[in-house]
Amino acid sequence: MRYHVLHIETTIEKEWLKDLFDQHIGELGVDTIDGEDYYIQSDLWEQNHEDIEAFCEYYEGVRLLSAEQCPDANWNAAWEAEHPIEELPLGVRIIPHCAFGAGHHETTSMLINRLLSMDLTGKKVLDHGTGTGVLAIFAKKLGAAYVQAIDIDEKSVENAKENAALNEVEIDVRLGDSVPAPQEEEPNSVFDLILANIHRNILIENMPSYAAALVPGGELWLSGFYEDDCPSLISSAKSHGLHHQATRHNGEWYMLQFMNAHCTSASSPI
Repeated sequence: MRYHVLHIETTIEKEWLKDLFDQHIGELGVDTIDGEDYYIQSDLWEQNHEDIEAFCEYYEGVRLLSAEQCPDANWNAAWEAEHPIEELPLGVRIIPHCAFGAGHHETTSMLINRLLSMDLTGKKVLDHGTGTGVLAIFAKKLGAAYVQAIDIDEKSVENAKENAALNEVEIDVRLGDSVPAPQEEEPNSVFDLILANIHRNILIENMPSYAAALVPGGELWLSGFYEDDCPSLISSAKSHGLHHQATRHNGEWYMLQFMNAHCTSASSPI
């Protein structure tokens, strides 16, 4: 697979603005960031280079210095050699390849820490936008009976499968951009817990699907956004019968917890 490396100089002072830039340029095809080197598959660069150049020119504190094709080599192997695998709690090990989510970002670690405080024994869990599969793997390690992981990117799906095998857990990893509608004949189409660590707009777009796929009293945990995004997410969730339970944050990044209000008990089943 051919790659281009984009050398991008950034003078963005606020860390959350830099994270936002990285997130947005990822939506244009960049799949790995190493300092000021941004890597993108060559076919995506050829397809999106005008949009990327315009985006960098528009973004204050950002300058695209150059773009060049990487040497024809085993790019992933070279990148992994410079980025050794670190062990996470419960002995979880993640090979990130070109998918984001090695477990150290503020949003991911916040969700992991919350998972570590829960008893998921016998529960069904969905990880929407799974990336490397790290959250799905933790859910399975913590006793979940069934874990489904969905991602829109084929590379992420393969990476999540690889990491599940590395950690010796069984996860149902699927390619897709949204949560499938529950099916009466499919017992694994409704969940006790849904995790989604994605961009705010994608979370709002999928809110009806999240609500439909939760069992009564089931919980929805969202992250991947900032404080200013919380009101619109809470409002969207409320309109679909999801009760706001808690707000947490790790630095500039926020997490929201909701419960399916169609519940006969005052407490969550998790």
